Amino acid sequence: MGVVQDEELQEEFDVFGINLNEQLIDKLKELCITYNLDADRVADEWLAFSKARKDIPISLENLDLFDREKLAKKTQRTPQTPLNKRTQQKVYNINNVSEGVDISDAENLYNTYGGTPSSKGTAAQKRQLTPDNPTIKRFQNSTRSPAVPFSPASFSPVGATPSKKYNSRTNAGDVIASIGNVDNAKWSGSGNKCAIKLHDPMENMSPEEKDSVKDLCQDFKYMFQKLTDKAAVLNEMIDEMATQLQEKHSIEEFSHVALPVQEEVTLVGRICCDSLGKMNAKSVILEGSRDTSAGRSVPLDLSDLKQYSLFPGQIVAMDGINTSGQKFVVKKLYEGVVQSLPSCSNDKDQISSNDMTVLIAAGPFSTSDNLSFEPLADLVKHIRKDKPDVVILMGPFVDLKNDLIENGKCITPFDDIFKTKLKEISDVASNDCQVIVLPSYRDVHHDYVYPQPPFFHQSQNSRMKAKTDYPNVHFMPDPCVVDINNVIFGLTSSDVMFQLGAEEISFNPPGASDRMARLAEHLLTQQNFYPLYPSPEDVNIDYEVFEYYARMPCTPHVLVLPSDLKQFTKDIQGCCCINPGRLARGQAGGTFSRVQVRGGAIVSQQSILSSITAQVLRI
Repeated sequence: MGVVQDEELQEEFDVFGINLNEQLIDKLKELCITYNLDADRVADEWLAFSKARKDIPISLENLDLFDREKLAKKTQRTPQTPLNKRTQQKVYNINNVSEGVDISDAENLYNTYGGTPSSKGTAAQKRQLTPDNPTIKRFQNSTRSPAVPFSPASFSPVGATPSKKYNSRTNAGDVIASIGNVDNAKWSGSGNKCAIKLHDPMENMSPEEKDSVKDLCQDFKYMFQKLTDKAAVLNEMIDEMATQLQEKHSIEEFSHVALPVQEEVTLVGRICCDSLGKMNAKSVILEGSRDTSAGRSVPLDLSDLKQYSLFPGQIVAMDGINTSGQKFVVKKLYEGVVQSLPSCSNDKDQISSNDMTVLIAAGPFSTSDNLSFEPLADLVKHIRKDKPDVVILMGPFVDLKNDLIENGKCITPFDDIFKTKLKEISDVASNDCQVIVLPSYRDVHHDYVYPQPPFFHQSQNSRMKAKTDYPNVHFMPDPCVVDINNVIFGLTSSDVMFQLGAEEISFNPPGASDRMARLAEHLLTQQNFYPLYPSPEDVNIDYEVFEYYARMPCTPHVLVLPSDLKQFTKDIQGCCCINPGRLARGQAGGTFSRVQVRGGAIVSQQSILSSITAQVLRI
């Protein structure tokens, strides 16, 4: 193994919001050399160690402790012995299993019963694994995606930062990321009421078509989808993307994925993994559509590609050769089509002549150790002070991962907690300051499905009462596309960035790809808010509704993707993509975002990024 580079270490730890100074990088490089680790493995091991010791911060002293108590002991447990000698297996009984098995011991236990080892030790071992990491379901948490133990797939980066008490923070107001001309930005509202309109996917449908579509904003029984209906939706997504790829790249026709041919052909289909677990370069298969390939699939050989980024569920086209019908050697990859930016029917339509300010925050709105909602109280103070034109709040509001709720120590009804906090939010709203509210599948008091209906959707009476009780609060589904003064916002509260990052495999030259931008761009090229398939176990997708409500009708001017990953504001294909972070991160304060759109810009199929200024700052 070569020497780990400084940039590799910083990039791996950046994913979890951990900044490394020169001394920490030198110490980590020393550990990598000593224990033959690469950058991602040492990051995984540190995160596991930190989490097990109540989120201790990274420091030279704690790295020494990490060395002595984790890495050194792990080396002692797995000595390098000759192949003809059997290493002693740890004996498990009901007592030490019930006490809680360390995940590395769990793998050993699994291997004792004939499992496949998931060590990254040698290239020969790695080639044997398809996919990379067999799922050990006995030890798989319901909120985790099948992936490497202690990897971003199975570990929340909330705990990777120092768990300081919220009131002791000293960095309130610090700017984390920004885009546009920040110096001349005025963050107070214009005082004029904004026109807010939810994109209705049924707007241009005939009455007959509307009757066959479930209205997400009405009450209906979800998750009763038939497998045939789900398969039809997934197949139609391939067909629609195939048509767009064919037009964009002037492809004559698509071939059958499993047909042996001696010349180069073009295929289209969905990226899948050939087994359970995290996909790797040796386990990628392409599943064709019913029309072009009768639903057949073929393994892919990616060795000839100089660059790629793939994840399960991604719809792609590719040029290559399949001489035997058993494996397709990929020569060129087409990763999707970015739709055009929105335009108005009237060329004279423009953003309001006044500047518009939008404040964006995503839950949880209370620290994990209590339900006092101190971060939300501080955000309300900020709203009262600046009076932005629009406030966008995205769940979870009553977070199922809060310690009190998770441990059953909350005695107040969840609905009462939500309505109390919603009243506080509504009190700061007025004709001059309107609020958009989105739920989250982590909201313990709301429907556990994606796409998710808005709050108070159950009946006409509940919707009318909510409109009366909370004036100037607009309840939207998750995800949704919202028109605010002719500026199109794409909103989703699901952490699709984190889940995509856990499942994606990529091969890029050093420095050639920005990982955060790449993950966000996947949503634009796949034209929907949740392109990952299959989804993790805690995300319940109703594909009959997904077909209409999770698709992007166009590339939005502003795309908001709250995530536990590093916060950012980026220009991606002319779209202003923002990760505002979480308002609370564990027991510490989090971040929120504010956006200013300068008035007077003509809305056409051109980017309006020159008229947008955005910041992410600490609460």
